Amino acid sequence: MKDFLTLAKDRYSVRKFATADIPQEDIDKIIEAGLCAPTAVNFQPFKIWTFESDGAKAKLLSCTKMKFIEPAKVILVIGAKADEAWVRPYDKKNFAEIDAAIVATQMMLAIHDLGYGSTWIGHFDADAVKAQFPAMKDYELIALLPVGVIADDCKPSERHSVSKSRKELVAVL
Repeated sequence: MKDFLTLAKDRYSVRKFATADIPQEDIDKIIEAGLCAPTAVNFQPFKIWTFESDGAKAKLLSCTKMKFIEPAKVILVIGAKADEAWVRPYDKKNFAEIDAAIVATQMMLAIHDLGYGSTWIGHFDADAVKAQFPAMKDYELIALLPVGVIADDCKPSERHSVSKSRKELVAVL
């Protein structure tokens, strides 16, 4: 494993995949990274679905305009279940989506650490996905994560290394 800051800085949104297999062992490691993610009060109000078959992936792809993910070996969908989450008592803030986002982030970092690519797809029709896959109906779907071998000619977006200044993003009190 790389040191964490190197891993975090090197990971980028992959938008071009090679049509190549990924060993099941690596898919299992990616899922394990999600399963061990911290969640509020460890309530684990999330679900991970893996789309591996051509048929399931085709149905899922019909619900997004992001067709570049089609060659990915696996597409992971992460959902949050509000009625299983911890709720902060002071303002009734429900942590389901935050917890699911942490799960997705850990999986994205694991994907990169294993040498594969991914990107967080938020541009999809969640209601259409739920209609195609009724087991998801009780979840807020937060992300599609394609997992694949990075195409040889893929490179980070020109905006990958653009960031606001530390002064703009960090406040010391």
